[in-house]
Amino acid sequence: MSKDPREVTPEESEKRMVEELKKIYDPEIPVNIYDLGLIYGVKCEKDPVSKLNRCKVTMTLTSPTCSMGETIVDLVRSIPSRVEDHSIEEVEVDLVFDPPWDQSKMSDEAKLQMGLM
Repeated sequence: MSKDPREVTPEESEKRMVEELKKIYDPEIPVNIYDLGLIYGVKCEKDPVSKLNRCKVTMTLTSPTCSMGETIVDLVRSIPSRVEDHSIEEVEVDLVFDPPWDQSKMSDEAKLQMGLM
């Protein structure tokens, strides 16, 4: 039997968020947005009324003029619809460009994938 979604801790939801973020790819780059270094932070908190978790993702794009930026942000916002246990009620995206993204933010795995190591 699965856990009641209201009993899922914010920490568990943060781990699930990272798992889901790793499933989202920049269509122009064959690396997921998490390993690409576009995610600067994930923080989840329990909503006092619904008892479900609300998450905030602080992220950037490879460029402020990224043509797929809106699509990527929409995919992040839609994560609650893909979480099987329905424990995440909402995802707020804080899109920032400071600090700007650069290749140093990529994981070693992403750098290998891109032939940068």
